[in-house]
Amino acid sequence: MGKKVMIFDDDKTILSIFSIVLEASGYHVESSETSHDILERLEEVMPDVIIMDNWIPEIGGIEATKLLKGNPKFNHIPVVYCSANSDIASLAAQAGAEAYLPKPFDLEDLEKTIAALV
Repeated sequence: MGKKVMIFDDDKTILSIFSIVLEASGYHVESSETSHDILERLEEVMPDVIIMDNWIPEIGGIEATKLLKGNPKFNHIPVVYCSANSDIASLAAQAGAEAYLPKPFDLEDLEKTIAALV
């Protein structure tokens, strides 16, 4: 089995696109539409990389990313911050993410970004 990607996004269409593209590239994809149980989900999946939406329900992308980056068990896992916000670079930096992907995203950029981090 290939590397594992965990996606946190509440948009089912985006989740579907991420899953189709990444699975076609050989990744195993898991997803969640909320962030309230992020540490439990990470414990179950132990992904190689995480894609985090800014507007994920419950605690939001910044807080969710800070929570996992503050946990020694998960802080080594790279996070790709994903948002339609024009200030995505500063949001990603504020969250502590290693990379970011603006929405709408180019499928090639998605593949390159994930490949560079795993």
